[in-house]
Amino acid sequence: MTMVKKSISVTDQQDIWIKAQVDTGRYGNESEVLRALIRERQMLEQDTPEGIRAVRAALIEAEESVRQKGYSKRSVYEIWEEAKTRHRARHG
Repeated sequence: MTMVKKSISVTDQQDIWIKAQVDTGRYGNESEVLRALIRERQMLEQDTPEGIRAVRAALIEAEESVRQKGYSKRSVYEIWEEAKTRHRARHG
């Protein structure tokens, strides 16, 4: 797949969070973090409204952690998995 270079702007808090994700070792660089987020968003477009709400709730919780602590200690994968688990628990 061909890669296209993009230039984006993020807030200071978002920058801290992205760098923290790389620091976990799960991602090799910041671009990998952003590509993972884009893939997850693409998956959401195929999900149910309930699933989307569950993911949003988990992301809001992570965002609040960023506001309070500067970053979330959970990876995007962990947040995503928790949201899916919550959705399955509520909707079988």
